[in-house]
Amino acid sequence: MIFLELVLQNFGPYSGKQTINLCPKLTEHPRPIILLGGMNGGGKTTLLDAIRLALYGHRAQCSTRGNLTYGDFLSQCVNRHTPPTEKTRIELAFEHIQDDQIVEYRIVRTWEKNPKDGKDSLGILDGDWPDYYLANTWDEYIENLLPLGISNLFLFDGEQVKELAELEMPPPLVVDAIQSLLGLELAERLAADLDILVTRKKKQIAKTKEIANLEEIEQKLHQQKTDLEVATKKIAELDKQLKKSQEKQKKAMRKFVSEGGKIAAERSHLEQEFKDIELDMDNTRQDMVELAGGALPLALISPLLEQASSQGDLEILRHEAEIALDAFQERDKRLLDYLDNLSIPTDKVRKIEEFLNQENITLKEDINEADEPWLLADEEALILLENLLRYEIKNCLNSAQESLTRLKDVEVEMDILEKQLAAAASPEAYEILATALQKAQTELARVQVAYENSERDYKKLEDAITQTKKELLSYTDETIERHNIQHIIDSSAKVKRTLQLFKDKLTLKKLNKLEVEVTECFRYLLHKSDLVHRVAIDTHNFTLFLYDNQGQLVPKNRISAGEKQLLAISFLWGLARVSGRRLPVAIDTPLGRLDSSHRQNLVERYFPAASHQVILLSTDTEIGKLEVENLRSLEAIQYEYLLKYDSQKNHTNLKKGYFW
Repeated sequence: MIFLELVLQNFGPYSGKQTINLCPKLTEHPRPIILLGGMNGGGKTTLLDAIRLALYGHRAQCSTRGNLTYGDFLSQCVNRHTPPTEKTRIELAFEHIQDDQIVEYRIVRTWEKNPKDGKDSLGILDGDWPDYYLANTWDEYIENLLPLGISNLFLFDGEQVKELAELEMPPPLVVDAIQSLLGLELAERLAADLDILVTRKKKQIAKTKEIANLEEIEQKLHQQKTDLEVATKKIAELDKQLKKSQEKQKKAMRKFVSEGGKIAAERSHLEQEFKDIELDMDNTRQDMVELAGGALPLALISPLLEQASSQGDLEILRHEAEIALDAFQERDKRLLDYLDNLSIPTDKVRKIEEFLNQENITLKEDINEADEPWLLADEEALILLENLLRYEIKNCLNSAQESLTRLKDVEVEMDILEKQLAAAASPEAYEILATALQKAQTELARVQVAYENSERDYKKLEDAITQTKKELLSYTDETIERHNIQHIIDSSAKVKRTLQLFKDKLTLKKLNKLEVEVTECFRYLLHKSDLVHRVAIDTHNFTLFLYDNQGQLVPKNRISAGEKQLLAISFLWGLARVSGRRLPVAIDTPLGRLDSSHRQNLVERYFPAASHQVILLSTDTEIGKLEVENLRSLEAIQYEYLLKYDSQKNHTNLKKGYFW
């Protein structure tokens, strides 16, 4: 298994999207180490938590989870600067061998603050295609690939190594991981399952051993039926009380409403509404006053104004006709003078002159028939009068009608509110009405709760009676099966002895191999090769014992704290080698309290050889300038990253390169 890429988006101190290439070089000259440097609090442990969270979800043993629920933990992991439209996202791409083929998967987990149902959204990509079946069965799949029980042996931190080094025997969590890694838990699980099976079978036999059980079941059924009759009567009585309480509550409510209690409770609201309506009425009346100060009064003399408009039009027409007559007479004179110069016969000129005179006389008669002008209004005044008649008065009338309608509606609303306020109960009467209503409602609630509880008890009794009847029916069938069950119980003891023998031999075989690996790793890491000749492991609690060249026990208090840490690392390294699993190793704060010589051995001998992929998360005081130069000279580093924490913006940025 190889981790290819880790993508963080708005996770912990990592704001926005940041991508880390984790793929080591595995060619002829391998470079297994991915080195990530950062100061304390800069987000190193967060990266290890992200890997655990991507792999195991709600089962992940993350450093900052503590006793938090999974939903609360996910909310805690959301970066504080995350925009509301974005989600928190973790992606972990990895590859491994499956059916002799290299397959690549990408785990994608997304969630938002206060996630729905307290869960994240899991997606598994097989290449570029989503694999929905694998997403639904992911917990089972990852258990076969990298079981949660052994994950701490491959994804560990300096504090874990420190704890392992200081204890006389490994903690229970590590013991469970060791058993899982060595395959010892299979025999224990089979034995435990066998115990459960035997317990179940013994219970089945216990039910069939004595005839007295049958009488006991019959008595129980009789008592249950008696209790059911009592419960039926109780429900009937409570049903009567419930109906009575409901009717009492309805009467109290009707009285509360009819005698003004409801209105009294809303008095302040009604009074404010009354004030708002009064203000609306005043505004409407003011609007009507403003209309009365405009063109609205002229609507009373609209007929006179219409006559004036018509008279003005007639006078304009007469004036235009008089002007036209003068113009025609001038033209006729010029025409006759022109005809005299054309040598037209005199009789024809006379006829033309008579025709023109007759036309002028007719026009003059039409003018004289009209009344003498008396309005004497100019054209501009008539236009203003026309606009007043056709638009202004009409608009004023419409506005006045709307105001009158609104005024009537407001007056109706005021009358209704006045009646409601007049019908409101006095404070003393309201207190009496409200108290009576509250008492009736409380009584109704009490009876209703009692009724619902009785119904639940009744249902439980019905279910119990049904179950008891099934017990009676199955009683004879269980008796028939007794001999088969007893045979299973007798055979289980023999199987358990065989399993225990298998476990002892398997433990001895595995631990012998583990002792060799741990001894080799420890001596390889020590700069004092004569200190320890052999490391022995207790078969019961996995306690480590050290022996020198003479076969004498070396007390642990004789070795330094740094050597204890090397022993703990050797133990983890040996377990990984014995497991036969090609899994990545990730180490947070790897050097702890080691002195310079032990550091050099760990840097030069362990880190490049711990696994085909080693992810180191270190501060500048652990893998310092000298250590990183040693790793570079060994050509063991594939990528170097620096976690740069911005204290002003409170987030971490990922940059290529190390501290030096």
